[in-house]
Amino acid sequence: MKIAWQKFFLAASVLGLGFIVVCVPTLHGQIPAKLPVVDALKHKNYTDKILGKVSFDMVAVPGGTYLMGSPAGEAGRAEHEGPQHAVTVKPFWMGKYEVRWDEYDWFWMRRFPGGQPPPRPDISKKPTKLPDAITSPTPPYSDETFGHGRDNNPVIAVTYHAAMEYCRWLSKETGKHYRLPTEAEWEWACRAGTTGKYSFGDDAGKLGDYAWYEKNADELVHKVGEKKPNPWGLYDMHGNVSEFCIDFYDKGFYATLPAGKISLNPFNPPKDKRYPYVARGGSWIDGPENCRSAFRRASERSWLKRDPQNPQSIWWMTDAQHVGFRIVCAVEEDERLKNIRSPINWWSED
Repeated sequence: MKIAWQKFFLAASVLGLGFIVVCVPTLHGQIPAKLPVVDALKHKNYTDKILGKVSFDMVAVPGGTYLMGSPAGEAGRAEHEGPQHAVTVKPFWMGKYEVRWDEYDWFWMRRFPGGQPPPRPDISKKPTKLPDAITSPTPPYSDETFGHGRDNNPVIAVTYHAAMEYCRWLSKETGKHYRLPTEAEWEWACRAGTTGKYSFGDDAGKLGDYAWYEKNADELVHKVGEKKPNPWGLYDMHGNVSEFCIDFYDKGFYATLPAGKISLNPFNPPKDKRYPYVARGGSWIDGPENCRSAFRRASERSWLKRDPQNPQSIWWMTDAQHVGFRIVCAVEEDERLKNIRSPINWWSED
């Protein structure tokens, strides 16, 4: 198939320098009669280590083509899950588990002398440009785990910006390019070659075998990997915590993609706004309808409503104990994603 670049919408530049035309590559040729098409797996799982201290596992995810979104008749479906559209995803690795405090603590706290993160910066003057240096979370104003537990537990209640900066720091420390998944990559990995409501089929009665959710979580986040994995060996994709993707949320984004063509890993790039960003997958507070493979949610200001600071934190959230994140690493990185970063700063608007 030949690749063409289709200009399809205008988006604010991540550097605040006006506007850029965002181009999504489309693949010429007919959409296969039967989807998904899963390519042969040519790369292997691996384990990486942070500062020689803590390890994390990455699972090899094959490339392929699938119908992203949910069909109109799917129970629990929201309008922003459609229209369904054909998407090709290149091979990548994805975190076997959601990012844990075991890893994240080295980013925000343990790497500093005495385990003391840097204080809140002087924000009396707005900078003229986004700094190149990797920034670090300031101290939280309360227990960052909210009593849910730390060891082997997923990170919770950190912002989109925090997740993006963690990926930049991790990339620098390991020499590999880690980032958040695009929505297209996340759903492809969650479905794992399946087409039903869940990666295990359509029977919500089986959800408790695969996910911590409203019915079985006892109002708590749980340690990663305690439920069954999906067919590709990824744990907690349907529950425990929802997971940030790299995309800025637009309820009509799917409708902007070219009909009748295959889009190559489409995504809506981040903007100089704190909200909304896409989070995928169900969580411990959700019912079965929100644990489906196609479920989307958007971050919102209410996730920070109890933060008394002015301006409110760009690192920690007071009311998003159901949200975390998971990382990916491309086998061959898309040029559009090589230098992508969060454009958010203390002066960013909601």
